[in-house]
Amino acid sequence: MFPTERERANVDATGRGHPAESAIIKDIHNTMRNNSPHIAITMGDPTGVGPEVIVKAVNAPEVRECCLPVVIGDPLAMKRAIELLGADLDIIAMEHLTEDIPWEAKSIPVVAPGGLLAPSDIEYGRPSASACKATVRYIETAVSMALEGIADGITTAPINKANLHKHGFNFPGHTEFLQDLTGAPQVVMMLAGPRLRITLATIHEAIADVPALLDAAHLHTVIRITAETMIRDFGLKEARIAVSALNPHAGEEGRFGREEIDLIGPVVDSFRATPYHVSGPYSADTLFYRAYSGEFDAVVAMYHDQGLIPIKLAHFHEAVNVSLGLPIIRTSVDHGTAYDLAGTGKANPGSMIAALRLAASMARNRSASRKDAGQP
Repeated sequence: MFPTERERANVDATGRGHPAESAIIKDIHNTMRNNSPHIAITMGDPTGVGPEVIVKAVNAPEVRECCLPVVIGDPLAMKRAIELLGADLDIIAMEHLTEDIPWEAKSIPVVAPGGLLAPSDIEYGRPSASACKATVRYIETAVSMALEGIADGITTAPINKANLHKHGFNFPGHTEFLQDLTGAPQVVMMLAGPRLRITLATIHEAIADVPALLDAAHLHTVIRITAETMIRDFGLKEARIAVSALNPHAGEEGRFGREEIDLIGPVVDSFRATPYHVSGPYSADTLFYRAYSGEFDAVVAMYHDQGLIPIKLAHFHEAVNVSLGLPIIRTSVDHGTAYDLAGTGKANPGSMIAALRLAASMARNRSASRKDAGQP
């Protein structure tokens, strides 16, 4: 079922170009036949909590009812997590899907591009070079499946960027890597919970740098992508997008800063002639309460903590990281590898469950949107 040593030798340093990759795509297309969306779950770092939250999530009835999951990762790490949790779940381990897969409630296909890892490669909290390179392959394979239309979306478990960087991973993180793999011109980060959906105009930047990084073209793009996504992927007929101010009290007519007058306000006004309902800038100290109460469908925040503090307060175990602007659907857990919890069985699966359910919902909405537009 797994490749010969000669086949494995054809994998380059990054895992790209594996001869099995096209076989994965073709064979999954023939075997994953169901009306439910097919979601490829990348294991992320196999030495973190990824395998554990995946096992808990795929065993949850609400996940099985909404999608058909396939894990892209290491079967040994999955088996270890199943045994740790005492889960009533079987895995079907394979390099490529060459058989009809029994999509049953107690089984999960696990595709391992590049072959199996050794036990020494996946010690909790201590990923080997092989494990780090495999982590990259998992992402590449899932993206290939999604770009080919074999998977309807991908959901990613956490990676440890510092460890990957030690072994040749040259991207700041998951999102930038996905942008490179898909060729997307711009990607917007959204954190979505049951009652708050927040996108960020700037992400991992020093507070002192934020004002200079805000420009009209970029902010316009973030707002537009947010609005488009709410309609296409969240299934809304119209989207009410609220834009946050940068300064306290929305600058108080320039007393606390002019960004609202010179930049944010004019960008918001530029949407008046569009189909999107964009308003603001609103003072951040009241905006998120208004959004939480249902007045707005999404909020565009100016910087990282402005947007993430309210959503993590309201939806700490339910928030989902969504990459907007990609040609594929990508959701992710909103937590890290949590090496201190790995192997304890205590990791909370709430974010993974929410990420899978949201990916499935977005896939259904996107499919319906294409049909409405007369697209295949």
